[in-house]
Amino acid sequence: TDVPRERRIEFRIGINVGDIIIDGDDIFGDGVNIAARLETLAEPGEIWVSRGVREQVRDKLSFTFEDMGEREVKNIARPIRVFRIADQSSISGTVAPAPAALEGPSIVVLPFTNMSGDPEQEYFADGISEDIITDLSKIPGLLVIARNSSFAFKGKAINVADICKQFRVKCALEGSVRKAGQRVRITAQLIDGTNGGHLWAERYDRQLIDIFDLQDEVTREIVAALKINLSKAQQTKLPGAGTKNVEAHDCYLRGRERLHTTKMSKEGTREAASWFRRATEIDPDYAAGHGGLAITQVIEHQNNWGSDPKEALKAARHFADEGLARDQNDPYLHFVSAITAMFLKDFERWRRETDAALALNPNFAEALNLRGTFHFFDGQPLKAVSFIEQAMRADPAFRWQYLHFLGIAYFLAQQYEKAAALFRERIALNPGTDLTRGYLASTLGHLGELEPAREVWRELKVINPSYSAAEHMSRMAMRPEDVERILDGLRKAGLPAD
Repeated sequence: TDVPRERRIEFRIGINVGDIIIDGDDIFGDGVNIAARLETLAEPGEIWVSRGVREQVRDKLSFTFEDMGEREVKNIARPIRVFRIADQSSISGTVAPAPAALEGPSIVVLPFTNMSGDPEQEYFADGISEDIITDLSKIPGLLVIARNSSFAFKGKAINVADICKQFRVKCALEGSVRKAGQRVRITAQLIDGTNGGHLWAERYDRQLIDIFDLQDEVTREIVAALKINLSKAQQTKLPGAGTKNVEAHDCYLRGRERLHTTKMSKEGTREAASWFRRATEIDPDYAAGHGGLAITQVIEHQNNWGSDPKEALKAARHFADEGLARDQNDPYLHFVSAITAMFLKDFERWRRETDAALALNPNFAEALNLRGTFHFFDGQPLKAVSFIEQAMRADPAFRWQYLHFLGIAYFLAQQYEKAAALFRERIALNPGTDLTRGYLASTLGHLGELEPAREVWRELKVINPSYSAAEHMSRMAMRPEDVERILDGLRKAGLPAD
C-alpha cells in the first residue's frame, strides 16, 4: 500500500468458537472473552485463532496455521492453545498487508559448505558467507536476512524453497568454499525460492591473496542477477574487507567465529579478543579488528568479568574510536560505538551512531533494535516499535530476542496487557530468561494479577537466586519515573523492589 504507516488503519483479529450469552445488545461468555484475548495477542494485520477454530477449518481452507503455543490470558482459568494464520494474504478481503518478500528484492545467504576436508577451515567458509551478507546488507531496497537467522540452518538438511517461505524472501544464495594452501575455490548459486530454479551460478578459482576482490566480485554478480541498479555512490560502499592483508583478515575471521560460538563465556571472549588484537598488530589500520576488540570489552563490562567493569567500558570506547578514526564507513564500528554510548548514558552519541550504522547498513537487525530502544529513554517508547519490528523481519529466527524489547516498549507506554502477552511469548520461546520474568512480574502487578505475578517471580528466583530488580534497573539508562513504574509494579504484587 502507498498509504503512510501513520495514516493506515490496521486491524488485529481474534477468532474463537464457544458458547455465548446474548442479552439485548450485549454478548457474554467464554466464546467472546477468549476471542477478545486472542485479538490482544495479535500484531496489527494478524489473525489468531483458538485450537477449536483450527480443528474445524484446517482441512477445509488452504492457508496454514502457525502453532504459537499455550498462552495464559486474563480472566480465563486454563491456558489456551493458540494459532496464527501464517499466510494471511490468501484470505479474501484480509486487511493484512502482503508479505514483505513480495514488495521488493529479498535474499537469505545460507552458510557456505566447507569443502576443504579440514574441519579447522570451517571458520573460513563461515567468514566468506558472513562477509557476503554484510556487503549485500548495505544495498538500499534489498532485504537481507541476518547472519544469526541464516546460520540457524548450518549443518542441517534443508529445502531452499521451504527456507525462503519461512523467511518470506524471494531467493537464496548457497555455495561452497575449498581452501588448499594458497588457493581458494568458491562456488555460488542464486536460487529462486518459488520454484527452485537457478537465477545465477558461478565457480571461481583464485589465489588466496585475491580473496577480497573475489568477495567483491561475487557480491556484484548477485546484485546484477537480482536486477538491482546501484548509483556510483552505492557501488563504492560494497567492498567490505577493510584490509588487504590476508593474514590480518584471517585472524579477524577466527576471532569473529570464536565470538559466535563462545556463548558469551569469559574464556571464549578473551580468546576472540586475542585474535582481534593479533589482527590489529599485523595491520594497525584494520578498523574491523579494533571493532572486534571493542565488542569484547563491552561483553566484559556486561558480565562483570574484570576487576573493574568501568575500565572495560572505557577500553571499549577507546577501541571503537580507534576503529572509526580509520574507517567511517564500517557500520559495525558505529554499532559498537552506539552500544558503548548506551552504557555510558551518552544519549546523543547513542542516537547518532545507530543512525550512522543504519545509513550504511539498513538491514542491520541489531542496530535497528538498538535504535528502537533509544526511545525507551527519551520518553517515547511507542516510537521504538517500528524499529524493533524491522529487526524481527531481518532476523526472524531470533524473534524471541526482540520480543523482550517489544514488551518493554508497550510496558513503558502503559499498555500492560500487550506487554504481558509479549513477555509471555518470549518466556515460552526462551524459558531460561530471568530479566523478562522480572518485567512480566511487574506488568502483572500493574494488571492486578497478583498470584500469577508471584508465580513468575518464584520461577525467576529459581533461575537466578541473586536477582535484584533495583540492581538491574541501576544498569539501565531509563528515566527515573519509568524505573519507578517498573519497581512499583513489583510492589503492587507484594514483591521485593530492592
